[in-house]
Amino acid sequence: MSLTTVLYIIIAGIIALLLALFLYKYKSDTRKKLNLVFIFLRFMVIFSVLLLLINPKFEQIAYYIDKPDLIVAIDNSSSIKNLNQDKNALDFVRSISNNTEINKKFNIDYYTFGNSLKASDSISFSENETNLDDVFNQLSQVYKNTIAPMLLVTDGNQTIGSDYQYTANKYKQPIYPIILGDTITYTDLSIQQLNVNKYAFLKNEFPVECIVTFNGHNNIKSMFQVYLGNTLMYSQILNFTQNNNSKIINFNLPAQSVGVFNYKATVVPIQNEKNTVNNSKSFAIEVINQKTNIAIVSDILHPDLGVFKKSIESNEQHTASILKTKEAVSQINDFQLFILYQPNNTFKNLIEILETEKKNKLIIIGPKTDLTFINSVGKNYKLEITNQSEDYLATLNTKFGSYLVEDIDFESFPPLLSNFGSITFNIPYETLIFKKLRNLTTSQPLLATFEISGRREALLLGENIWQWRAQSFLNSNSFEAFDGFFGKLIQYLSSNKLKSRLNLEYDSFYNGANRVTLKAEYFDKNYEFDPRATLEIKVKDTVLKEEKIFPFILKNNLYQVDLSSLPPSDYTFTVSNSEENIAKSGNFKILEYNVEQQFLNASVTKLEKVATNTSGTSYFIANTNTVINDLLNDNRYQSIQKENKNIISLIDWKYLLILMAFCLALEWFLRKYNGLI
Repeated sequence: MSLTTVLYIIIAGIIALLLALFLYKYKSDTRKKLNLVFIFLRFMVIFSVLLLLINPKFEQIAYYIDKPDLIVAIDNSSSIKNLNQDKNALDFVRSISNNTEINKKFNIDYYTFGNSLKASDSISFSENETNLDDVFNQLSQVYKNTIAPMLLVTDGNQTIGSDYQYTANKYKQPIYPIILGDTITYTDLSIQQLNVNKYAFLKNEFPVECIVTFNGHNNIKSMFQVYLGNTLMYSQILNFTQNNNSKIINFNLPAQSVGVFNYKATVVPIQNEKNTVNNSKSFAIEVINQKTNIAIVSDILHPDLGVFKKSIESNEQHTASILKTKEAVSQINDFQLFILYQPNNTFKNLIEILETEKKNKLIIIGPKTDLTFINSVGKNYKLEITNQSEDYLATLNTKFGSYLVEDIDFESFPPLLSNFGSITFNIPYETLIFKKLRNLTTSQPLLATFEISGRREALLLGENIWQWRAQSFLNSNSFEAFDGFFGKLIQYLSSNKLKSRLNLEYDSFYNGANRVTLKAEYFDKNYEFDPRATLEIKVKDTVLKEEKIFPFILKNNLYQVDLSSLPPSDYTFTVSNSEENIAKSGNFKILEYNVEQQFLNASVTKLEKVATNTSGTSYFIANTNTVINDLLNDNRYQSIQKENKNIISLIDWKYLLILMAFCLALEWFLRKYNGLI
């Protein structure tokens, strides 16, 4: 409190006393004893009012002890159980939680991790993936301003994410790996990697590449075999030595009929091999009858053309060819879809033939497009001609109903260069992407689709879509999101199937280590997205003849169901709406593969480097007796006494108001009781 405030309070006290004396000493005829009481009560009221006007501020200081945090991050993946370390891990965590001195010195936070990090001490060792990279990325943000050493209870075997040996440096705290496992080297044969395309074409052969590794000191011989059901499709004798300890096997398999086929690659185990699970790996291939051929027609050079071709051919079911207009006219029957890039008068003959043959097409209209020509040949829409251009950003229409579409962060994409002016349709159409001018989303389409006379057509009103694909890669380190979005548009335009009120998106087969998710989109009778539908999926295991029902969950204008809990097998399913007689069926496979079962040892070298790089210490689970003592005796982890200073204004002190009310009430009562009122 400042000296000036103290002076004001003294003056307020003098003024309050003088006023009280004036009222009850000089102006009152009451008895002397009562005068003293009334002077005191009135003094308190006046003084309180003046104090509120001055409103002095008081400092309230509270002291507390701030203990350092101790992070206990426990590997909850199934590899811990496969290495027979689950009991050791639980015993260690229990010893930490029950230690009085550790709990007195640290605030202990427990986390478990598998494919993601969770704040929990519930440990089941059941997760099928390990992402140590995610552990360090997240906890480095949570504890960046505190003292928080980490006990990392793990075998160090990572299956997804970036190399944690380097991302651990983001965690600016000492890390103490508690290594679950040993350094004993076991003789082992394993299929390290198997590469195969997802699709093959009927009557062709598809390539398979397999990498087989050997860990041991002796010379051994084994057999590599590939089976389709019980039929041996390929075999090869393998010889390994301590120095020649890996083989790359390349071979082709025939695609003899249409469908999904499940293969199993196996390396015959050697004598006394400890882990035989990693000797086998399943893979599947979907054999299709033919590719969808797409023509990209342009008489100008532009980077968009290469992006269209690259994006289309990322799906092995599609091929794309870049043609001049004259070449396209002579090959009309060779393609199912035509992409016309910024057409001009030279496209006249081609467009007339496409209209006659009822071919589907995607037209890209930009500043180099002859709009007068487009208006002369386009019967379904008219473009306003202003001879000006404009950059338009993109906003996804979440109510688009022709097929399933996800937001791939269009808001982050750079603008497309488009003609300034509106477009008018004289037929029903759907906007997939709206034009956005600065911060204003317009009602004009940037990408629109429509169906008429048994064919489908789309308009993209802008050039430089190559920048979208580049930005998508910057966002996710992959072209997959953009290629998936564009691939769905191509798939829609390549087909003439009637619009359905229930659309499904799923794969023919799933690897056992990956999430199994199905997505659905449901529309009402007006073909508007219906978020109130009650969708469910009935899944039947065709081998065990068991049925299960799962509900769909609404997520971002899509219905989604996670079937990752299903074991590897063949399944048929039916998706239905319980309130309407609408359903769709299909089938899929889940391949048997658990990456967590592939490990024989802990990743000791990496974990020791993590400890060294972060000024920590590594411990094997069998020798953790000193961990607690090391933590207790480390001077870097000291509790700090801190003060919490709180400035309180007198006007916030409610008891002063109560005191004023009490004094006024008591003064009134005494005056009333003594007949002075």
